[in-house]
Amino acid sequence: MGLFTRRSQTAPNTPADAAVATLDVDPALAALTGDYVIDPAHSSIGFTVRHAMVTNVRGSFAEHEGTLHLDGADPSRSTAAIDVTIASVGTGIADRDGHLRGGDFFDAELYPLMTFRSTSAARIGADTYRIVGDLTIKDVTRPLSIDLEFAGSATDVYGNERVGFEGSAEILRSDWGLTWNAALEAGGVMVSDKVKLTFDISAIKQAPPA
Repeated sequence: MGLFTRRSQTAPNTPADAAVATLDVDPALAALTGDYVIDPAHSSIGFTVRHAMVTNVRGSFAEHEGTLHLDGADPSRSTAAIDVTIASVGTGIADRDGHLRGGDFFDAELYPLMTFRSTSAARIGADTYRIVGDLTIKDVTRPLSIDLEFAGSATDVYGNERVGFEGSAEILRSDWGLTWNAALEAGGVMVSDKVKLTFDISAIKQAPPA
């Protein structure tokens, strides 16, 4: 999840690569390099899933924590780690949330956390990045690719230096063993296999070790 890349010393493979490769490092943005902690009060991790073939259900996880390392000179050296508390899932309907926490879906009592650990990162556009890592739900770990847009940086009223990212990814929940469903009388199923994950991240830069 690094921010900016050095000018390429080799010929790019595609026009898109060329556009990225020929951008010089902006000193102001490169200065954002460092370690960050995700601010859960100003971040959200959500999902959207098709319900009964006709509408979407949206939900989010109220409790999560994570760290980022942003490298403004070499995006491949950037990393991310996020832990999400499954029991904090919320869709606005208590019975549905209880079902999601139970054994038919997440089994939150036995598997309290959903985790993501990055394995690679790359710049794919002027302000866009792709981070790939291992997503673990219950006892299944599979790769996940997330496309992110750098939303900017700012110093807040408390003097904290913040960066923001927005992104999304699509998964098949069955790939992580979340297979519960119910057939509809008119055909189709109650819950789609495809799930869209959304990320709206605000992270605070940490002071370097003394």
